[in-house]
Amino acid sequence: MAENSKGDVWIGAGFAELARAGVDGVRVEVLAKNLGVTKGGFYRRFRDRAALLEGMLQSWSAGRISSIEAQTSLDGTTARERLKALIRLYSERMNTEGMAVELAIRQWARSDETAAAAVASVDAARLKNVGQLYRATGLASEDADAQAFLFYCFIFGQSLLFLERGQRKRAQLVAKSAEKLIDDEG
Repeated sequence: MAENSKGDVWIGAGFAELARAGVDGVRVEVLAKNLGVTKGGFYRRFRDRAALLEGMLQSWSAGRISSIEAQTSLDGTTARERLKALIRLYSERMNTEGMAVELAIRQWARSDETAAAAVASVDAARLKNVGQLYRATGLASEDADAQAFLFYCFIFGQSLLFLERGQRKRAQLVAKSAEKLIDDEG
């Protein structure tokens, strides 16, 4: 267990560097320097850089899938309430480091099959779980899947837009847009 937690330290440092400099910046020497340790500690936990990158992808995909499953669990709420809560979660407070990691992994996936497979599995889980929420609102399967797709286009898209509006105006625009995603007539 201690070895895994020490490996997690390297994975965490890898994510920080990935967010800062992309996958090419995730280098053993850089991580060791950032952690204030020798490279030898790295090689006691990973056979090489590729093993670290694989561990990062596994950690990221498992974490994202676990999060969306927890976030879409009804736990006594209605599907519409859960959808509203998800929109608030992803639009009211920006997790800049999380978004930087997400974008860096997606960029990495453009040129690496393993990263692309990790992104595809996370996207599939996100769409499946949010689609289930939309089905629970009464939408037919095909409509629920389309609505889930729009939901994620909105969630990620709104976070990438630099609006020339104050925080209050942005919040109002996000809220009005969210209403369209959770139309009570669905």
